[in-house]
Amino acid sequence: MSGHGTPIPMTSSPCGPLTGTAPVPGDKSISHRALILGALSIGETRITGLLEGDDVLDTARAMRAFGATVTDHGGGAWSVQGVGVGGFAEPDGVIDCGNSGTGVRLIMGAMATSPITATFTGDASLNGRPMGRVTDPLALFGAHAVGREGGRLPMTIAGAHDPLPVRYTVPVPSAQVKSAVLLAGLNAPGETIVIEHEPTRDHTERMLSGFGAEITVEDTDEGRIITLQGQPELQAQQIAVPRDPSSAAFPVCAALIVPGSDVLVPGIGLNPTRAGLFTTLRDMGADLTYENERIEGGEPVADLRARYSPDMQGISVPPDRAASMIDEYPVLSVVAACARGVTDMQGVKELRVKESDRIDAMAQGLRACGVIVDDGPDWWRVHGLGAGGVPGGATVASRLDHRIAMAFMVLGMAAQQPVSVDDGRPITTSFPIFEPLMADLGAQLSRSGA
Repeated sequence: MSGHGTPIPMTSSPCGPLTGTAPVPGDKSISHRALILGALSIGETRITGLLEGDDVLDTARAMRAFGATVTDHGGGAWSVQGVGVGGFAEPDGVIDCGNSGTGVRLIMGAMATSPITATFTGDASLNGRPMGRVTDPLALFGAHAVGREGGRLPMTIAGAHDPLPVRYTVPVPSAQVKSAVLLAGLNAPGETIVIEHEPTRDHTERMLSGFGAEITVEDTDEGRIITLQGQPELQAQQIAVPRDPSSAAFPVCAALIVPGSDVLVPGIGLNPTRAGLFTTLRDMGADLTYENERIEGGEPVADLRARYSPDMQGISVPPDRAASMIDEYPVLSVVAACARGVTDMQGVKELRVKESDRIDAMAQGLRACGVIVDDGPDWWRVHGLGAGGVPGGATVASRLDHRIAMAFMVLGMAAQQPVSVDDGRPITTSFPIFEPLMADLGAQLSRSGA
């Protein structure tokens, strides 16, 4: 898992055109939810296209620990024999969620309304991240959490013996918190209601409905109101996981900034709550097109074609777009460095409590590569140097963060000098085939000593 063992320094060198097809892995968000809801269902859920990165594999192990039968059939095909809502068994050991904030928060929600106790831990990055944002609403159901100072892992959750339904307004845009509350609401009587002022990714709502839960979503003056009827009998499903737009961001952005590139990324999920990066890139003048648009498994999907775009301009990214692209700001900042003018990103304080403080990590790394970056608590601003204008030549700290590591590998492909990261191991948490996939397109990536 990321965070253990010997660091693997990696270097990305300037390269020729990136060309070909980039079949990125399955969507991480949907993969987590498919395993968890499969475990809470009756019968056998069959999943194809599951992302087999460390984060999702940790969730699969956790579902086994709670009593579900989870089987890997090879090639991204998995099955989950569920135990039903309220059927989780108490795990024998500590649940290790590795680097995954999504995994640990969703699993906490799924078990919080069952009369069992579980202890959660993770790697150094995850153990430094705040959990109060999810344990606070879970306490309203009757769950009790005890962790380290600041609400950090390792943490023990004692599930509610007599759970209460909850009406909860999410204080900051967070699909993880919303989803944890909804998963907890499955085993509470009556209606659990979640209100969010800014829409966040809605995979949980879509998938709950697909598994047979009674759930409604209504946009009102108060915000988006999600109402879940508790204690349903979820029915096993067949789920085809679309390819991950957050992973697609890396070959797409690399193609836009490397001269002569033309890359097709097939079968990408384009859920409106996830597609903010691609809208933003188009606003900047990127040559990015959608081909073969279709619906698969209830999710909008298309093939993305990205071509070198030397005339991109910096823009002010609308703050209300942040929730739909929160994980993509690191690689967007790389594109911004290669565009002309200033790219302004506001309303992004959530980036400071991800796997790392992503604003600080990207700002420090970009500055080391010769780019001017301004930043504040809830914003940052990248002063673009235009196509081919980034000097590069630095070694950057990845901070146990997969998206930081991959973002700087993308920068190295278009900079004047190679860019290195001190540790590329975290990449396997979400994109285990990143290196061979990018190499097949023409990237020049190397490991220290390789």
